[in-house]
Amino acid sequence: MKPISRAVRATVHLLPRPGRGHAFHPEEYEVRDPAELARLRAAWPARRPPGEVVCDCCPGARITLYEAGGQSIASAEPVGPLGPLCDPLDPAGLPARHRARWAAAAPAGLREYAGAWARGEEPSAGSPGAPAAVVFHWLGTVREEPYDAARLIAERAPLRLLAAASTEDLAWAVRETDRTGLDGAVRFFAGEEFTTRHPKRRRVPDTARDLLLRHARDRRPGDLAVLERRLLRVAQDRIRRS
Repeated sequence: MKPISRAVRATVHLLPRPGRGHAFHPEEYEVRDPAELARLRAAWPARRPPGEVVCDCCPGARITLYEAGGQSIASAEPVGPLGPLCDPLDPAGLPARHRARWAAAAPAGLREYAGAWARGEEPSAGSPGAPAAVVFHWLGTVREEPYDAARLIAERAPLRLLAAASTEDLAWAVRETDRTGLDGAVRFFAGEEFTTRHPKRRRVPDTARDLLLRHARDRRPGDLAVLERRLLRVAQDRIRRS
């Protein structure tokens, strides 16, 4: 058996508990921070003697450690000291630390909004003080594969703001944002939050449309066909800003 000291990554899979839990907590997340991995290793249960009865109070809930080559080293149930460490509601647990870290890294004008999501409180839609170009950048920084326990709110929070914005403001923001923001913009315009709008609210000026299609072609080719189908044209590029 390989020593758990070789672990460079951990996956945590927790089944939802009805009536208790964080509103936006994913069922599975990863731990990669060396200090957090050290906390997991310190709380890791000792090996059970042969024949010992295994508690089945958390069926399907598992924490698995992986080495650098991707091979699993050990698995355990989130019981004993591991339970509070992985509990989404424990302020000292890893999920709370992930959410707090994400909220603190939010752009200026969005940290209070992000903090509400981190606490499990979905704020009402509306502008909290940051332009859509900044929100596009914020969304563009979100990793799309399963990662830490803040991943779900990291995607939902900016999407909620963008879905509440007018198509004119969104189109103008495409011109103002950076490359990371264009990543977020392509994700938004190819997603349900934009495509469920009434067709008249999906008509995007050619300037913004061309920027999105060019970025998708170069950086996100999997979204290109969706954008070409769902970004409707306007008669002419009429947007003007002073």
